[in-house]
Amino acid sequence: MRVSRIQAEKNRQTVIDVASRLFREHGFDGIGLKDLMKGAGLTQGAFYKQFASKEDLAAQASRRAMESAADRWAAATAANPGDPLAAVIAFYLSMDHREERMDGCPVAALGSDAARQGTGVKASFEAGIKGYLEIIGRLIGETDGEQRNGKAMAVLSTMVGALMLSRVVNDPDLAQAFLDAATEQVRDTVAA
Repeated sequence: MRVSRIQAEKNRQTVIDVASRLFREHGFDGIGLKDLMKGAGLTQGAFYKQFASKEDLAAQASRRAMESAADRWAAATAANPGDPLAAVIAFYLSMDHREERMDGCPVAALGSDAARQGTGVKASFEAGIKGYLEIIGRLIGETDGEQRNGKAMAVLSTMVGALMLSRVVNDPDLAQAFLDAATEQVRDTVAA
């Protein structure tokens, strides 16, 4: 049965959405095409009509994951317009976010995997990270651009590192301690 172009594009977007979540959960090499396509409700044969390679899908799924994360940051800031930076910090450095492996931060979930991928995946992450830095820079509100950029980098590095470390440990108290320490450090960095 032939699929219409509209349906084929819907299928393609579904595969990208599903892959962005499954890659965050399993890693780029932790899930095969068969399981990715099964997760999207499609056959493996349909994959090759839509994507040049698994790396092509990984780049597009990474872009989608970074866009999704930026949308969540925007939602957090909209929910607390009086202190949007505190809202982002509270959302990002929470035990709830720690547990969101499929929908959480793609940098924390896939950062070390992305470093071993090709230029397409790295470009998707780089664009998303630059977006994070831009958001944080705006929220910090420094007038000196160089100082603002440095603080934004320190804040993002601290937040991502703390989230990754909190996910690595089994002890929930230790996980919470990483998140709490990062929250305090981020606040100190911004206030300095």
